[in-house]
Amino acid sequence: MSSLQKVFTIVETIVSRQAAGMTFAEIIAATGMPKASAHRILKELVELGVLTFATQTARYRGSLKLANLGCEVTANLDLRTLAHSYLQSLHEATHHTVNLGIRDGDAGVYIDKIETPDYGIKLFSEVGKRFPLYCTAMGKVLLAFGKVADRDGYLTRGFDALTPNTIVDPLLLRLELERVREEGYALDREEITRGVMCVAAPIFGAQEAVVGAVSIAFPAYIHTDRSIDPEIGAVRRHAAEISGVLVKG
Repeated sequence: MSSLQKVFTIVETIVSRQAAGMTFAEIIAATGMPKASAHRILKELVELGVLTFATQTARYRGSLKLANLGCEVTANLDLRTLAHSYLQSLHEATHHTVNLGIRDGDAGVYIDKIETPDYGIKLFSEVGKRFPLYCTAMGKVLLAFGKVADRDGYLTRGFDALTPNTIVDPLLLRLELERVREEGYALDREEITRGVMCVAAPIFGAQEAVVGAVSIAFPAYIHTDRSIDPEIGAVRRHAAEISGVLVKG
């Protein structure tokens, strides 16, 4: 059994008896693992916050960190299925390409997409493809409504200009994210692809945590020809509907 297998065996064994918790002796009996290896792994898992140890009862249990990780995985697995009909509705309302995305570390990932007839412009989005956070509408939403510490850490890096409109100054990007939080939506003003604009809004789950974003992409000339207020309103409305369903469970 590899070290990684031992770790997962211990975690799975303890979580399977979460209500009562398990003593060291019970863990050894259930896993058949050498005492020295089990003791070292348990110590590290407690230090990492994956397990808790109650000194009064000498019992190990899974921590809230595991619960939070489970909630994130479940939410993201369910999000595409739950949101798809709303994406279809948004597509029918705007006739634009609709995207659904989540954050994965320092990038975003497209998890669903409904295409519109080709405008003759190559779109960046494809399901499963990663996208930068700083120059996309969905990325800005995920940054703006995410954890402050994550946002601050992200803003310390350097950014590449993908088009003449890309915001690469961390101070200007911070101001942009503040505006996103205030207004409840984000714009990509030809910042990743020339000729294409996007509007995105956040999707919230339990405890008002942002779990994803929905966006529409359309030719930039629409913005110069008329107001894009209908697009902004439609995206915000559908994102709010998805959030409402998520929160209700």
